[in-house]
Amino acid sequence: MRITDLLKIDTVLIELKSTTKLSVINELTDVLFNTGRLNDKEMFKDAIIAREKQSTTGIGEGIAIPHAKTAAVKTPSIVFGRSKSGIDYESLDAQPAKLFFMIAASEGANNAHLETLSRLSTLLMDEEFRRLLLSANTASEIIQLINNKEESIHEEEVLISNNSTRPLILAVTACPTGIAHTYMAADALKAKAKELNVDIKVETNGSTGIKNELSIDEIKKATAIIVAADKKVDVNRFDGKHVIQVPVADGIRKPKELIEKAVNQNAPIFHSKHTSSDTSKSTSNGPSIYKHLMNGVSNMLPFVVSGGILIALAFAFGGIHTKGPLAELLMKVGGTGAFSFLVPILAGFIASSIADRPGFAPGVVGGFLAADAGAGFLGGLVAGFLAGYVVLGLKKLFSNLPNALEGMKPVLLYPVFGLLITGVLMELVVNPPVTFLNTGLTNWLSSLSGGNAILLGLILGGMMAVDMGGPINKAAFTFGLAAIAANNFGPHAAVMAGGMVPPIGIALATTFFKSKFTELERKSGITNYIMGISFITEGAIPFAAADPVRVIVSSVIGSAIAGGLSMGFGITLPAPHGGIFVIPLVNKPFMYILSIIIGSIVTAIILGLWKRRVKEL
Repeated sequence: MRITDLLKIDTVLIELKSTTKLSVINELTDVLFNTGRLNDKEMFKDAIIAREKQSTTGIGEGIAIPHAKTAAVKTPSIVFGRSKSGIDYESLDAQPAKLFFMIAASEGANNAHLETLSRLSTLLMDEEFRRLLLSANTASEIIQLINNKEESIHEEEVLISNNSTRPLILAVTACPTGIAHTYMAADALKAKAKELNVDIKVETNGSTGIKNELSIDEIKKATAIIVAADKKVDVNRFDGKHVIQVPVADGIRKPKELIEKAVNQNAPIFHSKHTSSDTSKSTSNGPSIYKHLMNGVSNMLPFVVSGGILIALAFAFGGIHTKGPLAELLMKVGGTGAFSFLVPILAGFIASSIADRPGFAPGVVGGFLAADAGAGFLGGLVAGFLAGYVVLGLKKLFSNLPNALEGMKPVLLYPVFGLLITGVLMELVVNPPVTFLNTGLTNWLSSLSGGNAILLGLILGGMMAVDMGGPINKAAFTFGLAAIAANNFGPHAAVMAGGMVPPIGIALATTFFKSKFTELERKSGITNYIMGISFITEGAIPFAAADPVRVIVSSVIGSAIAGGLSMGFGITLPAPHGGIFVIPLVNKPFMYILSIIIGSIVTAIILGLWKRRVKEL
């Protein structure tokens, strides 16, 4: 597939009207939408702006490549825009951008599409080609220039002389979307290495997977390794080597400096025994324990929501005891089915975030063993992190095996030993104390019922907002489920009220305190209304990540008030999920809605008054 299969005459703007970064994004997005390339203009624009917040796509040399891969894209496309006078795009070299290529990749884009989009970055490294684009007079001429350039270019994947005595530099490049910056950094490093007469091999971690992968022998021979990445890459294989770790933008802007540092071994020696910290250093926004945790929670969320709503429907059709064939069927699918996977899925995706795909199976089995032993979500968390780091250890242990055994590692060695070690440790070491702790927490919360009902509601409601879908939130949620199983329907009403408050309260704050939030946050606030009334607390996570103290404290106070009021009013709820859709099952619907509204207003007022005014992009 050629670039001009994605860039057409109707998506070429010879002269942009825009004068600011945000207006450029709006103008190019409008072209894509008006020519039928997008399903949802606002969703796509939000994805583009979210990418800009990670790091600017103004890469310097007068070029900007805003891009996003999202379901908002109907047809993978490129839109070209030009501003001869230049626009301040917050570029890496602080120079105005004149050439704009907005890349729209669909969520299910195939490898041919993504490789074509990536090839564009290679063309733009040529200064003469950029000059020709600036001097072109028509859209047809732009298309022809790109066609001609694409026909003449010849990619050099590896620049290594087999019998060379020159230093060998290895590099890895990766950006969050894996479309543009990944390949531009690779091309810049290869071009500069050729100019400096240095042998180099660059591995790219793009949307189409890992290309030009570094071998064990090459790593052993390497003088140093450059890791220019804004997402997680496997750095444990570089144990004992000089490793330079920088953002992917440095690979584009500073290739000479990086190669010279590598040749001179002007970098610390990497030691993989400190797995968690070393891995996090491999990227500018590298994975942390919190990110591993959120990977597990976000993948578990569909099971919670879908299973909970099906269980709520079972109660609606069959009453509290779910009598009748339809109610029994819904309960089996939602409860016995979806809800049985919560802890294993949580653990599996935490482990895979740490150790990639080989960690998934040990994590899932460890999570199942935790759930089966009664260790709950806390046990699932331990299982996920344990499995992840066990598999990382196995990767290091097996790193010196003969190359002939490489194919056996992911299908035999990692899963068998990972599952065995994780399972044994869970059964003999982890589950007994964690089950005891989980049971103790449940018993303590149960002891707060009766005369301490309001206190119980305050605690459960507040717990739902502390980490908004994390282990504390899920501990309260689990307690509510256990209470329902014991025919005590009050605690879970407080749990759901507390879980609905953070997204609703934040949504109210974005509506009534607009100057305190960016345009993107105000749009996300509208989504939070829907997530809040649906009892999806996780909708508040992006706001908490951006401003943790203000958002979390405001949310905890409002959620605790909602939970306390719910218990104080004697409200009961037999359904484990569903938000506003199961309020008809509540014994006092009006008082329950009032509890949620009061808690949400409290959160909105505290957050709105506490936050500072923001400057738009």
